[in-house]
Amino acid sequence: MQAHEAQGWISYAITAVVIGIVFAVRWRRMSIVKPLKLERLWVFPALYAAVALYMFVMYPPHGFAWLFCALALLMGAALGWQRGKLMRITIDPDSHALNTTSSPAAVLFIVAIVAVRTGARAVIGDGHVLHLDAFAITDLLVALALGLFTTQRIEMYLRAKRMLEH
Repeated sequence: MQAHEAQGWISYAITAVVIGIVFAVRWRRMSIVKPLKLERLWVFPALYAAVALYMFVMYPPHGFAWLFCALALLMGAALGWQRGKLMRITIDPDSHALNTTSSPAAVLFIVAIVAVRTGARAVIGDGHVLHLDAFAITDLLVALALGLFTTQRIEMYLRAKRMLEH
């Protein structure tokens, strides 16, 4: 086995261990019920959108990278909507307060996204196959995350509003 191959396997092993630790910690904290404040769901996506906008203005993608960023945004939106549907939302019958807990499916969903990303990185490598550089790949991930964070919270907001109305 060559040194480069060994280094690749070590990198994947370290990534797997880190993902395993994060997954174990998240799994233990899943049963914790947290209050869901509808009026605050927009804060994180708005802050992330500001950071993403700054990155796209200061370091704009070039050529086809814009198309790939748009596709990544759409894919992130679809993934975010699905992840939002996986989040458990409950209403306290006495106070009508909204609560949320992470579902095992939502955590497994994130692990699957990380696994697909890692697999794609192994297949695509350094991005030369799609004629993308490290900045373009970063732009893709920023767009994907923006779509994911935003639509997850939109779906949760809409579902919680419907629950409160009934």
